[in-house]
Amino acid sequence: MPRASQFFTKQEQEAIVEAIAQAELRTSGEIRVHLENFCFGSELKAAQKVFTRLKMHQTVERNGVLIYMATMSRKIAVIGDSGIHAKLGNAYWEALVKKMIDQLKSNKKVDALRESILECGTQLGNFFPRQSDDMNELSNNISFK
Repeated sequence: MPRASQFFTKQEQEAIVEAIAQAELRTSGEIRVHLENFCFGSELKAAQKVFTRLKMHQTVERNGVLIYMATMSRKIAVIGDSGIHAKLGNAYWEALVKKMIDQLKSNKKVDALRESILECGTQLGNFFPRQSDDMNELSNNISFK
């Protein structure tokens, strides 16, 4: 399994960042992708720590979504801040992760991530539509540890 920084090629990383920008066109919500090598213990707890470290809890409407992947540990979590989580609940995030895992097993890693990002954008847009004065509160770039 490749290290986090090499999991996606430069071109694939650009496609993922573009998917984030495209997904955020419909919503005031913010989507981030974080990759790291290892996750020891719960991927949800690890994702929550990254969520806080990236200051995703500081968005105005509490509507950030983090897609977390530990590439060498083969763990994935998708979490949403309190605003969006209250609308979608655990079952939504779990189903999204399951779909991503199925696609990853089929060696469709870029498609898995892009489709999940766009799906999150659709859901965020349903509950937090983009406003005329919307600002991009968080970077669209993939973060690595």
